[in-house]
Amino acid sequence: MWPVSAAIVSAPVSIPNLYFPKAKRTQKLHYGALKCSFGHSSPRLRVSALKDQLPDSATTPEDEGRKLSSSDNKRGGGGGFDYGWLPAFPHVLVASMSNFIFGYHIGVMNGPIVSVARELGFDGNSFLEGLVVSIFIAGAFIGSLSAGPLADKLGCRLTFQIDTIPLILGAITSAKAHSLNDILGGRFLVGLGIGVNTVLVPIYISEVAPTRYRGALGSLCQIGTCVGIIASLFLGISSENDPHWWRTMLYIASVPGFVVALGMQFAIESPRWLCKAGRMDEAKTVIRELWGASEVENAIEEFQSVSMSDGSDLDSRWSEILEEPHSRVAFIGGTLFTLQQFAGINGVLYFSSLTFQDVGIQSSALASLFVGLTNFAGALCALYLVDREGRQKLLIGSYLGMAISMFLVAFSVVFPLDELLSNNLSILGTIMYIFSFAIGAGPVTGIIIPELSSTRTRGKIMGVSFSTHWACNFVVGLFFLELVEKFGVAPVYASFGAVSLVAAAFAYYFIVETKGRSLEEIERSLNLKA
Repeated sequence: MWPVSAAIVSAPVSIPNLYFPKAKRTQKLHYGALKCSFGHSSPRLRVSALKDQLPDSATTPEDEGRKLSSSDNKRGGGGGFDYGWLPAFPHVLVASMSNFIFGYHIGVMNGPIVSVARELGFDGNSFLEGLVVSIFIAGAFIGSLSAGPLADKLGCRLTFQIDTIPLILGAITSAKAHSLNDILGGRFLVGLGIGVNTVLVPIYISEVAPTRYRGALGSLCQIGTCVGIIASLFLGISSENDPHWWRTMLYIASVPGFVVALGMQFAIESPRWLCKAGRMDEAKTVIRELWGASEVENAIEEFQSVSMSDGSDLDSRWSEILEEPHSRVAFIGGTLFTLQQFAGINGVLYFSSLTFQDVGIQSSALASLFVGLTNFAGALCALYLVDREGRQKLLIGSYLGMAISMFLVAFSVVFPLDELLSNNLSILGTIMYIFSFAIGAGPVTGIIIPELSSTRTRGKIMGVSFSTHWACNFVVGLFFLELVEKFGVAPVYASFGAVSLVAAAFAYYFIVETKGRSLEEIERSLNLKA
């Protein structure tokens, strides 16, 4: 998201007492956004089989890459810069605008929450302030579970357009709020829309992007979220001088919803969904437009072969994700998001503002800018590397970088060092951590789960995975400050480093490389030993 997610990306908002009961209202929290176990009694043994299944496919990654690059390079002129990604880019860009909305709403309450509380009559009640900031998590949890069934029934395009309704109404309701209930209702509606988006965008991009560009185009989720966060923080500067500016910011939040609704009117539908729906002529037209005329027959044949083997239709059941091989993918998706959240992205971003203050950067806006730019730089690197180095390498390298960063910060706190050196090490560790997260753990988690999921259960597996993300996000935020006050910063950061090492090991043993393989090839391979 994914970047959240986030998607899986984080941004600063005022600390809610709901999350941090003992925190002062004037402190800042970089509140993490986007970015469960199913199966049998021994999921470790069952899931690890994924490591050995993809190579059993009759088509090698090199063959697949050569096959797809042939038509792509023709569109790019056969030499020089490759333009094979270009036909899908406008459609992916419209979908990624949903992640811009996601990022904007993450940061929109950063500064204005004080003005909101004062104007609506709950100034000084840190619990209610926190509730206004974070109630969208409840909506997002519900929205993420509903996204899959909606996309299965209606297709991605129509689901995107329907999803703009709560996003637009929620933003306008919040902007016009004259009571606490108004603002809570508006934020909850926004959460519903965000929950649907975080699931829907990665699914849509994975199904319309050419195979060899699927990772890079999927990374636009993370970039869209980063840009949305930066935009909301930039607009929020005026709230320091205008106590009513928050209403304008929330009215502005409704505009991207209209853009998505209109843009999806001209975007294409997923060819895989069209094939499931029996609309073969439309599917062929879309494939011809996106991937080239030479890919039409081969793609339709692959879609149909998968449909015949798993009975793909528009009426998959929730219980199917408890069956092999879907349970293994659901287990991996839930575990990846659990590890992502318990690796501590929320806590690190909260303390990053205090760390910057220790080296003389007193402005929270400037500290947020450093964090946002680091996040954005990492997302750009992920876009460049994900289809070159592969998903598994980025995940492992990302979590190892996060672990080293956390241990560096813990070292700077525990051992007696010169104050300036200690502060500089803390800054270095914080920047390294955020960059490492943005280059792998953030975007790749949302990319690889739909790739491993079958056409039949992709929406539901993504829904379960992202609902796990939102639940873990809430739990980490709820207990983080209490753990810091009880044990200190160094042990908590060291535990984040330990979880990051576990996540790197999990990625090594359980994640298969999906780079250069069509979704249908991956699905057939995973079905071989189910």
